[in-house]
Amino acid sequence: MAAKKYHVVLTVREPQELEQMLRRGNHSARKLTRARILLRAAEGLTDEEIAGEVGTSVPTVERTRRRFVAEHLRVLAE
Repeated sequence: MAAKKYHVVLTVREPQELEQMLRRGNHSARKLTRARILLRAAEGLTDEEIAGEVGTSVPTVERTRRRFVAEHLRVLAE
């Protein structure tokens, strides 16, 4: 498997913000899925592992990684 081009590195505070968003659950399903993807990617899981765990496709995980590197947490915005 090739090395990932887009690495998700969260600041100390960002995982807490994402976890809080998931606990509250008052966001769109798309936004919550992106938050789950980012948390798992920061843990070092592969795209295939993340897709299986989150229940989405590998291209969605890849796209979320790419957008996060370019836009950081604005990726959660619709």
